[in-house]
Amino acid sequence: MEIKVATRQCRDQAGVPRQFHYFLTVDEEEASRLLCENYGVRIAEDSGDNAVIPAITTSAARIDELMTLLVDHCVGPAGLADVVADWL
Repeated sequence: MEIKVATRQCRDQAGVPRQFHYFLTVDEEEASRLLCENYGVRIAEDSGDNAVIPAITTSAARIDELMTLLVDHCVGPAGLADVVADWL
């Protein structure tokens, strides 16, 4: 399942406007009679670029923190993996 969280229009280093759409991904995982939600992130750009990292955390608070960071800093698809790696 995906939930659209935000859309932001930002300018790149060349001053070109770019629009990014931020999505929360939710996957259910079963672990010995327990059902957990595993959260991830997808960023899509109007130009067609897309990046997704599923199953980052099972913590709703942590994924909210990451999503806020991504949206506030206008992180695009190309930078998603680096930002998540640094954040972890």
